[in-house]
Amino acid sequence: MRHPIDPKVDCVFKALLGSEDNRALLIHFLNAVLVDDLPAPITEVEILNPYNERETFSDKLTIVDVKARDAARRLFQIEIQLLVFADLASRILYGWADLYSQQLQSGQDHRELKPTYAIWILDQSLRRDDSAYARRYRMRDDRGYDLIDHGSIWVLELNKFAAAQVETERERWLKFLKEAERFDETTLPDWMHTAEMRQAMSTLNAFSEKERAYHAYQARQEFLRQQRAIQRELDETRAAKEAALQGKEAERTAKEAALAEIERLKALLNERDA
Repeated sequence: MRHPIDPKVDCVFKALLGSEDNRALLIHFLNAVLVDDLPAPITEVEILNPYNERETFSDKLTIVDVKARDAARRLFQIEIQLLVFADLASRILYGWADLYSQQLQSGQDHRELKPTYAIWILDQSLRRDDSAYARRYRMRDDRGYDLIDHGSIWVLELNKFAAAQVETERERWLKFLKEAERFDETTLPDWMHTAEMRQAMSTLNAFSEKERAYHAYQARQEFLRQQRAIQRELDETRAAKEAALQGKEAERTAKEAALAEIERLKALLNERDA
């Protein structure tokens, strides 16, 4: 029996893009997302922190991002984040800056720095005032001139992605991440019939069919449930505090208005009696 596996769960996501067996998937994913950034497609990468099944099943539920370097020594970071918190934007920028700055060793010059690209896939909205699901951030001035062309930060929000038809490889990957948990391998939609998507489904099936892998997946699911519950409680507490503050502000405004009206009426009486 096949268990449904969500590719967004971090241990599965890292197995998809961070394992040596799936190096071709990582290359395809990077080329799909960064097609507008790269002068030529990536053909080879070195995974800097490869997925290790043994470590994943024995650690304290700490699954990190995927980091890689290509033949041109450009650096890449991919991370999936299912819960959006207040300081996430700062964490995204810090992660890019940390990876970029770690390139230089003692005695090396700044000219040796290479472009660094960060890709963040979110399951919630980072920007609730914008309906766009994909945004690219770069180091440039108000007139559109780059300070230096040394990479970018991509933020992809799955909750805003709703393409019915797949037109690009980037859309294919996002649709897979969003919908693959519901797929039956025997009746896959037409857009899933590519070598990359079949390999990706094979990785999901491994988590479904191997008892040890499925138990690790369930442990991560339970951890995420706990995190969502904590987030809901924090959101509810924050909303209650904001409502209380708004109530007090409304009460203060009403009181000030009432006092002002009393003063206005007093002034009218004084004018009549004068």
